[in-house]
Order: sequence, then C-alpha cells, then structure tokens
Amino acid sequence: MLVFAYGVGAYVVFVLTALYAIGFVDNWIVSQTIDGAPGASGPMLQAALVNVLLFGIFALQHAFMGSARFRAAWARVLPVAVERSTHVLVSSLTLMLVFLRWRAIPLELWSLGAHPLGFLFEILSFAGWTLALIASAQIGHLPLFGLAQVIAQARGEELERPSFEVPFLYRWVRHPIYAGILLAVWCAPTMTLGRVLFAGLTTALVVFLARREEDELLLEHREYRTYRAHVPMLLPRAQGPIRRRRAG
Repeated sequence: MLVFAYGVGAYVVFVLTALYAIGFVDNWIVSQTIDGAPGASGPMLQAALVNVLLFGIFALQHAFMGSARFRAAWARVLPVAVERSTHVLVSSLTLMLVFLRWRAIPLELWSLGAHPLGFLFEILSFAGWTLALIASAQIGHLPLFGLAQVIAQARGEELERPSFEVPFLYRWVRHPIYAGILLAVWCAPTMTLGRVLFAGLTTALVVFLARREEDELLLEHREYRTYRAHVPMLLPRAQGPIRRRRAG
C-alpha cells in the first residue's frame, strides 16, 4: 500500500505540474509565466544563461533517469514498480523548478494582438496540449506515468509486456505526444525572445528523447523498423496516415 500511495502521489504531482505548464507556456492564470509579469525585464544575456542552465538541469535529469542504464541499476536495488513513478515525480519537480525560476526575456519578435491569426495560434497551442493527452491515452496513460505498475504491485500481479500496436494518432507520426508539446510551445500570438529560447530548448530535448526511444524500440520490437520507414517522426505527411492497425 505504501508503494501504491507513492505512485498515486507522484501522479498527482505530475498532473499539477502539467496544468502549471499550460499556464506557464500560454501566459495564463499562474503566477510565473514564460514572459513574466507585464513590464518585467532584466539583462537579457544573464536571463538567457540562467534559463539555459535551468533547462539543462531538467534535461540531464530527465534523460538520465529515462536511460536503460539507470533502469537496470534501479532494478538491482529498489522495487521496479516505483521506478517509473520516481522518474515522473523527480522530473515533475525539476520542471517546476524551471518554471518558478525562469527569467522572462520579453523582447517581442511579433505580436498579433486581437488579430484572428493570433486567436488561431491560441487555439493551436491548446490543441497541442490536447493532442499530447490523447496520444498518451492511446498507448496507455497509466503505465506511461507509473500508475499501472504500482496498482499491479498492490494486487500482487505482474504487468504483461506490451505488444507492438499502432493506434490512430501513431499512424500519422511516430511521436504524437512530442508533436503536441511542440505545437503548444511554438504557437503563440505574441512571440518573445524568451519563448523562442524555451521552445528551442524543448525542441532539442524532444528530438534527443525521440531518437533514444526509437533505438530502444528497435531492439524490443522487430516491427518497429518497418513502422519507422513508413511513418514520419513529428510532422505528418500530406498523403495521410498509414492504413493499418497493427505493425508487422
């Protein structure tokens, strides 16, 4: 039951962090947003260096805890059931550190104001968050964020190794969760230098994580090589999705 409570607690922290992320990126409701308070400013170079350092800490922690080497070391000393929950918890807390200590660089590159195109960008940003949520549900939201593992542990069961399937969104792109996040961070009616920095760092991390995940999937599923050859990584092709439910 302690394992179960830990996993649920980690998931709650993740949900709160995800909600804060939406407010942070879209300059909405939360106290600290990507562009800071109106009129706030400071030395741009210093702010940029601090932001890169903060994001770099998060990127290194997230990448390290998601590596096969870390998971193998964890399995030798601590319960495997809480490995994913711990990854989710630590990553959420580190990302919150980025949000709370982020220094705004409000220099505007463009501002659409009340223009219809600005409204469209707002819709696309929220559509990106929605896409990421739906995509996570299609491949198993509970195991992705550690809940399925702790539930199985509480019941004295073992999770079955997932088979290789291609849900609807994954017929368009191989990483719709990442695609949704990128859509959310890049679509903005007001584009500041700080947002460009955050979006650029996010893009670099997403591409790195996607490529590493694919290296692991190639070893786990022989069908993945064929799937990768037919489906783009992040940007859908004009001809539409692949016409199959199951790879291979």
